[in-house]
Amino acid sequence: MASYLIEPVDRLPFGGADKARRYATERYQGAAGLNWYDCDPTLRFLMRRHLGDGFGWAEPRLRELGALMGGPVNAWAEETDRNPPRLEKYDRWGRDVSEVVMPGSFEASRRELVATSFTRPEFVAEAKANGVDPAPLGVAWSYLLDQADIGMACALGTGGDMVVGLTELFAPEEVKERVRELFAAGAFSGEAAQMLTERSGGSDLGALESTATRDGDAWRLNGFKWFASNANGSAFVVLAKPEGAVDGVRGIAPFLVLRERRDGTRNGVRIRRLKDKLGTRSVASAEIEFTDAEAFLLAPASSAGEGGDGKGLARMMELTNGARLGISMMGLGCARRSLVESLCYTRAREAFGASLYEQPLMRRKLAEMVVETEAVQALVFDGYLGRPRLRVGAALIKLRAARLGVTAASDAIEIHGGNGYIEQWPVARILRDAQVNPIWEGGDNILCLDVRRAIERNDAHEPFLDRLTEAVANAPGGDDATADLVTARIGHVREAIGKWRGLDQATAEARLYPLAQYMADVYAAALLLEQAGWERADSGADRKALVARLYARRHLADAGPLRSIDAPAEDLDRFKDLADGAFVHVGE
Repeated sequence: MASYLIEPVDRLPFGGADKARRYATERYQGAAGLNWYDCDPTLRFLMRRHLGDGFGWAEPRLRELGALMGGPVNAWAEETDRNPPRLEKYDRWGRDVSEVVMPGSFEASRRELVATSFTRPEFVAEAKANGVDPAPLGVAWSYLLDQADIGMACALGTGGDMVVGLTELFAPEEVKERVRELFAAGAFSGEAAQMLTERSGGSDLGALESTATRDGDAWRLNGFKWFASNANGSAFVVLAKPEGAVDGVRGIAPFLVLRERRDGTRNGVRIRRLKDKLGTRSVASAEIEFTDAEAFLLAPASSAGEGGDGKGLARMMELTNGARLGISMMGLGCARRSLVESLCYTRAREAFGASLYEQPLMRRKLAEMVVETEAVQALVFDGYLGRPRLRVGAALIKLRAARLGVTAASDAIEIHGGNGYIEQWPVARILRDAQVNPIWEGGDNILCLDVRRAIERNDAHEPFLDRLTEAVANAPGGDDATADLVTARIGHVREAIGKWRGLDQATAEARLYPLAQYMADVYAAALLLEQAGWERADSGADRKALVARLYARRHLADAGPLRSIDAPAEDLDRFKDLADGAFVHVGE
């Protein structure tokens, strides 16, 4: 009792040191303050694989990053969630200034993250000078940040590559110079935003009303955007219809709008209000009105010079796939943080004579969370680093990863019990934040429609199935049953796509969801088998083979009349391998 605060309740007849120890606050530290790189064996494994000989140079920098994310960045995220951005609409003379005031915790976090980003130009140059591929390091940076604050990830990364890339292709030279200055610190600078949706259509972008009118070498843009994330940015990609264009998808063109006009005066960008959101409070989301805003067409002019070539939305959708991968990483970050918090909590919390961590039903749930999180980790890392980049990949990965972020956070709350429902504990915020991921850049139905387009227009299922076959070919020996099962399911997916293409239009659309889920199931299983092959070659271990087997058994095997109740209990028999391979509390 000496190490704990003694309260009157501790002196009750049925109280005592043993019970008081159960609710000693200092026992429930969770993930906060840990080095999130050191405690993540799966991340270290993937970095060794993708960096090769460059791993030795990179690891000290990854370790510094893990301490930053688990320490200051996580603490700033909690503070910003409690004190979100606010709008100063008017100045003292009643003039509309539409200034978003960010809390000090946000600004401190942003400064540190921009200064240490693995995507900043000087870091990329240093990595390449040392023979290290910077791409896997950029992925690791996002993965760790998303465990702390997906809102900050959105604020820093919304559309930066899109703004820079389209500006370099189409904007006037003086505008290019201005954008280069804004993004001198790299794409993750927090300067960009993309403004697509309006009240009239949501995902039905063809119904948007914003209009652009030619004005010399620029355009005047008028309209109202209903959801605009990162409203405190300085450079916006805005979808609008050039005056005289067709009122539909082919009439849409992307435009660049800067906070200031070329002459240095304030541009016609007005914020009506900030959104009072469920979560992701560190990114300022707003309703934005454009009133004769100076804008620049980010597309080839039509032959008639009327603005746009009719492919503006298609061009934006190509770039949107990159954004979808970013949101997939956010879903993975939420799932990973939920898993770690659950492992930490169950080790500390006691009930019925033992820690929750030792209870068979809890071990079943934790094992499931480990397997599902690592399956999505395999998908997301393949989306970023796999070759070739699959046309259907981003949609399938987001479909699975965004949803897992929500379900894993919900599971974590249940594991914490009533404590999980309280905002002083970390998992309530994770669930609030995670819920946005299935919405951003297209919900499940929109993703399924994209899978349909990719198959019908590009036969994109062919390279997808080739990638799965290649992955299974890299599986280790010794578990032919799992490899045979996944191989059989690859053939069944091909058969299912063929049957689906023969359905009537309405039925085919309705069947898109189960088809896409089936594709994602087999994709993840194949990638886990490939990782098992990498692990066998790297260390001779078979933990990833266990993960692949458990995943395939749950998602791909025929459960039979007993619903697999009589299946081997490997999730319990080898629980320590699963848990220790997912999370290591350094210093234990």
